[in-house]
Amino acid sequence: MFRLGKTPRQLMGLLFGCALICALGQAAHAESVIRDQEIESDLKVFMRPIFLAAGVSPTSVRFIILEDPELNAFVAGGQNIFLHTGLILKTKNVDELIGVCAHETGHIAHGDIIRTRATYEHISMETLAAEILGVAAAIGAHSGEAAAAVTSASTSIGERAFLTHSREQETAADAAGISFLEEAHLPTDGILSFMQTLAGQDLLPTSEQSEYVRTHPLTQDRVNYLQDAVDKERVHYTAPAGWAEMHARIKAKLMGYLQPDQALQNRGTDLPSQYGRAIAYYRKNDVQKALDTLNPLIAANPKDPYFYELKGQILFENGRIEEAVAAYTKAVEFAPDSGLIRASYGHALLESTVDTKKRGDEAIKQLNASLQTEPLDPETHHMLAIAYGKGGQEGLSRLHLAEENLLENKPDNAITEAKLAQANLPKGSAGALQAADILEEARKNAKELKKRQKGY
Repeated sequence: MFRLGKTPRQLMGLLFGCALICALGQAAHAESVIRDQEIESDLKVFMRPIFLAAGVSPTSVRFIILEDPELNAFVAGGQNIFLHTGLILKTKNVDELIGVCAHETGHIAHGDIIRTRATYEHISMETLAAEILGVAAAIGAHSGEAAAAVTSASTSIGERAFLTHSREQETAADAAGISFLEEAHLPTDGILSFMQTLAGQDLLPTSEQSEYVRTHPLTQDRVNYLQDAVDKERVHYTAPAGWAEMHARIKAKLMGYLQPDQALQNRGTDLPSQYGRAIAYYRKNDVQKALDTLNPLIAANPKDPYFYELKGQILFENGRIEEAVAAYTKAVEFAPDSGLIRASYGHALLESTVDTKKRGDEAIKQLNASLQTEPLDPETHHMLAIAYGKGGQEGLSRLHLAEENLLENKPDNAITEAKLAQANLPKGSAGALQAADILEEARKNAKELKKRQKGY
């Protein structure tokens, strides 16, 4: 599914299938959260050895990608690495991308993490991003009210003040990142080349500096340290085979969605270039060219789930539901652990007008399976509420509406739906107990929200 909304500052949106969920949460802020299974999975592959070297559980770190042309990355709200699309697109190779992420892992390892509330156990990525950036704006505006209702005018100043680390912290994160890369037998020169690209920006007026330099104080001493560390390496490691293409596909995918005209100017015959053009044609509403570009990729790579996922999205968005169902069936076959792709599949099944009872039951099965890996996705709970509602199961429908509202930090709505769920579910059942848990959590959140609205 592809959604496009508006904010006071710009058009927002991106949903790469249901696999690319774009939302703003509550705050009126320019950034959108991009969810995409391929990008997130590749980032986890790149970073797993680095997290292990850092003593950080790979499953505990979330990558949150923000649609923003500014070049920046930061850690906030616990073990969450935020990456701007502008930074990803700026990296020349995979070495630079993992170098930046290794540096941010250094901040995690040293506890240089920005927290704004005690727990994020029941909060979606979209709401988390809105809250982190909303508090940043509030601090920049010195206003408690701004924390509850963020104004875009104060956002950039607030973010900068909120997310900026000290030079000492930056130097320590550099050292940690280098050590993690070395222990993981991964190249260290990527972080150096990335910093060299930015070198000299600290001499520019603040308004002309990249966001990364404004929030990560860059000095020549830091660049010199990185150069010395690379020079002293006994072994110069290279990234594993296949990582370069994975990085190229990430960039091509983002370029195709975010800058389709530019993507179409790339006439390369390599796989990432063709992939980017297929996406760009879709974004330009040239469905036939998109499919004509994508189908040969599928023929040459018949087990690639992400090509089927893209095909499903293109067909779904153009009302070719049964063909979309077939494409998503293949995508799930080759990526059975992807909750995001299963969510897209479930959505397509819900829209089918063929054998609706059977398709509805299968949609519920797929959406529940999606929650096994994506329990904090409010969109999936919303679709399950629809699916159960169509099947006449009001209690379960209300239960998932309650979950959706809890994840979106709408405690009053969550309380209402949880009570309705309890009224329509058998006492003592698993659903009724879950509704009680939601009710308790929502009441806590409602109290916290009221306190925060009164100011810090």
